[in-house]
Amino acid sequence: MSRPQGRAQSSGRRGQTASQKSKNHRSVSNTKRGGPGSNRNRNDRDKSQSRSRNRPDSLGGDHIEGRQAVRELLRAGTRRAQQVLISEDVHDTAILAEIADLCEERRVPIRQLTRRKLEDYALTESHQGVIAQAESIRPVEIETFTSSSPRIPPLLIALDGVTDPGNLGAILRTAEIAGVTGIVLPRHRAVRLTPAAVKAAAGAVEHLPIALVAGLPTVLKEMSEKGLWIVGLDGDAKNSIYEMQVATEPLMIVLGAEGEGLSHLTKKRCDQLVSIPQVGQLESLNVSNAAAITIYEVKRQREIGH
Repeated sequence: MSRPQGRAQSSGRRGQTASQKSKNHRSVSNTKRGGPGSNRNRNDRDKSQSRSRNRPDSLGGDHIEGRQAVRELLRAGTRRAQQVLISEDVHDTAILAEIADLCEERRVPIRQLTRRKLEDYALTESHQGVIAQAESIRPVEIETFTSSSPRIPPLLIALDGVTDPGNLGAILRTAEIAGVTGIVLPRHRAVRLTPAAVKAAAGAVEHLPIALVAGLPTVLKEMSEKGLWIVGLDGDAKNSIYEMQVATEPLMIVLGAEGEGLSHLTKKRCDQLVSIPQVGQLESLNVSNAAAITIYEVKRQREIGH
């Protein structure tokens, strides 16, 4: 099968050698400052960040927790980091040394706080002793994904009604590692880059283009007209992912929320519906697991096709 070729824009990667500089070479500021504030101030900050993430044109991603996510924020350098907070109680590791070195290199203020004060800033259950604040991530235009003719056919992932931040983050992490071209998120009825999603993504948000769209079914129709094949993952589909007919073509995979699955109109916009074979007693896989299996099956078929 063939349609006019779409596009793929792959994001660059930076070398990932950890700095081994000693603790004495770190530039950690212990300058006294006002504490993060009371629980009331924290609640005000949470509400402000929530409003920011819920703007129609905002993806969020301005609050980053976890060592991997903060390190990748600084490595990528694709957006301005405002400050990095590190707990005084964490043990020295290579990754913390690299974070300190990168902060010095990029002139990002870095401060050490007591664990208790750092907890006042935390918005996830496990910040690993490191929190950063940065500019929000800007969404790309959906046209970006079809603006050129690449050597490798594009592979896009669209999410229909996925509202769990952990699932979104895990999908983004898999997609970035697997070389997915980009992600499509609907503006409504879907989670964005909350602190939990960014932490679960472990830095993938710094490299993976993400588009926000008003209506997913409309976008599926437009992408189809521009040469992409639309394949939806549906538990009731007769064909399995191993029988996908267009894996080697310009492709968009659509995944729905657990339980609800794909909406009726989204299903109608798909060229093919496929399922993941199941032999156990449980009803379905976690959507992030299903995404990983499907993405790597597409990669497998493309490698065979070459």
